[in-house]
Amino acid sequence: MKIYAFDLMPWPYLDAASYYPDSNGLFDPLRAQQVYAEHLDQMVMYEEYGFDAIGINEHHAKPYGLMPSPNLVAAALSQRTRRIKIAILGNLPALHDNPVRLAEEIAMLDCMSGGRIISGFVRGVPQEYLALSGSLDDARERLREAWDLIVKAWTTREPFDWRGKHFRYDRVSIWPRPIQQPHPPIVLPADSDEGLETAASRRVPTGAAYRSLTRTKEIFERYRGFARQHGWTPGSEHFHLLRHVYVAETNARAREEAEPHLDYFWRKLLSYHRGSMKLLGLSSRPRPAIVELPEQIHFHDFDFDLTQKHGLTFVGDPEYVIHEIRAHMQELGAGVLMGLFQFGSMPHALAKKNIELFATKVLPALKRD
Repeated sequence: MKIYAFDLMPWPYLDAASYYPDSNGLFDPLRAQQVYAEHLDQMVMYEEYGFDAIGINEHHAKPYGLMPSPNLVAAALSQRTRRIKIAILGNLPALHDNPVRLAEEIAMLDCMSGGRIISGFVRGVPQEYLALSGSLDDARERLREAWDLIVKAWTTREPFDWRGKHFRYDRVSIWPRPIQQPHPPIVLPADSDEGLETAASRRVPTGAAYRSLTRTKEIFERYRGFARQHGWTPGSEHFHLLRHVYVAETNARAREEAEPHLDYFWRKLLSYHRGSMKLLGLSSRPRPAIVELPEQIHFHDFDFDLTQKHGLTFVGDPEYVIHEIRAHMQELGAGVLMGLFQFGSMPHALAKKNIELFATKVLPALKRD
């Protein structure tokens, strides 16, 4: 089993729930300097403790994630770490007007890091397109074309022209080019059939986030079905599972320490969807009298008991967390756990404690699997 540490870099100082578009008057640049510094310090800890990769990603115009350019964070990590993989999961090629520039940046990062970049491509949630005035209608097409162009830029040794539907170049010959051959590994986290089919057709790993165990199993089975249609069988390494993880001395203490920051994550940070749904002309579905699965309600209605019960969070003492991770990964046939060890409004000291306890009490057991 591979263990990644995933970091969203959330804004921890919201008084009211996020509602897109949030006023950036709520953002304090001086506080942000400390937030960025603390998160980078935490990421360095992951290398010191032997994690396999650090995961980061691209988000725009919301307190949910303070990385409009994950490549900048990757550049900083390339100089502060020496061994751990840097997984950009991912960039949003459909929203980049110049995919060749993106190909150059990732190649540069691969050189700067000594060949440690994992390059994730994602379509991105609808709010990202509202933030950058992008078109959702052709997002899949743009993603696939940009992907093909980036890979060709990484792997072609002579200048070439490109005459695509969405991008046109007279000559492409990137300097630098990546260390990893033929190119950095690519991952496509997905939920829709279109996204899963794209990942399966290109034989790259996929991943699931904020979905119940039941729903995640369905997603991974659809991916396996698409892979069969394209003549191959994915292994456990093709399945990445993102989960909030918190470890304390007892189950009760773990809940006491983690629950306020999980509530902040779901109810304040992920409530931005209310604003983006309204702008997209979508209405909220009514809450059922009995909630059987988290997918029946919106993220901002999640609570601790619901997410724990359905496997969206692993919060407890070391023995509990080891058991739950093993059971879920085995049931899903997944080989890569991406843990959110710092989430919501969690302060730096508590995040460090969580990372240290997981690394010393849980990670050794999982690395033996």
